[in-house]
Amino acid sequence: MVRLATIARRFYLDGRSKVEIAEEFGLSRFKVARDLETARSSGIVRIDIRLPARLVGEQSELLREAFGLRRAIVVDASEDPLETRRALGSVAARLLAEIVRPDEVLGLAWSRGLQAMGAEMVPLPRCTVVQLNGVLSEHTEAGGSVETVRRVATLSGGPAYPIYAPLILPDAATAETLRADPGIAAAFAHFDRLTTAVVAIGGWDERNSTVYQALTPEARERYSALGVRAEMSAQLFDARGEQIRTDLDERIISVSADRLREVPEVVAVAGAGDEAKARAVGAVLRSGLVSTLVTDSDVAGVLLSEAPSD
Repeated sequence: MVRLATIARRFYLDGRSKVEIAEEFGLSRFKVARDLETARSSGIVRIDIRLPARLVGEQSELLREAFGLRRAIVVDASEDPLETRRALGSVAARLLAEIVRPDEVLGLAWSRGLQAMGAEMVPLPRCTVVQLNGVLSEHTEAGGSVETVRRVATLSGGPAYPIYAPLILPDAATAETLRADPGIAAAFAHFDRLTTAVVAIGGWDERNSTVYQALTPEARERYSALGVRAEMSAQLFDARGEQIRTDLDERIISVSADRLREVPEVVAVAGAGDEAKARAVGAVLRSGLVSTLVTDSDVAGVLLSEAPSD
């Protein structure tokens, strides 16, 4: 037992290789391997894998498998939605620090969760940072997408391409004119070079969608009648994840769903909502546009209860 404990200490705590341990104890490396296995099975060695308290590892893996994602990161939901949103933003900020590489093109949409991410952002490798859509005027005073793009670019030391324009315009002609503006056109020109895009997912009601809130009652009813249940960057989706094409497509200043489909990494940060928001997240996941999801345990619970059987 003493030998087993000593060999285990050499291997797990001192970082010694099995060959080195074999030489020290006059054993074969195969005998060392068997001793390590015995140390584990007999309880001499106990391996305890822990995540930080706010991360829910089991739900994360189940969600990743259920929806065929590259990554899923689930944060334990708080009773306070603001605290949950802050936790989602912090996790998303740390994730970007891990996955963004030098000279990449990083695109950022806007939501309250992504605003929290911008506030929690840590230094990134030097990269180009591009705004993915226009702004909603009612949120600019609280620190909107332009401020987030500039902050992230400052932390990376790379150039920023903000979009100084509304997200939704009254008609297609006005939107087309604005897209031709040199500053906006410069941002749009980088959409073809995006390597990572960070987006938000909205539901289709007053509480869960800033896009819904910005539309007229007539437009809301019209799109609802077409089966809209979710939106992402003002792109509309039904419950199956199929994109619904409407006149709104011509009236927005935003990256398109078709363009997002070509981006190697699309990170969706979506949580701090009710069951309707969770179902909206599920709808967008079914579209196949999202590769990584950062969400909370409440949303994850709804998604897993309704996950596709295949």
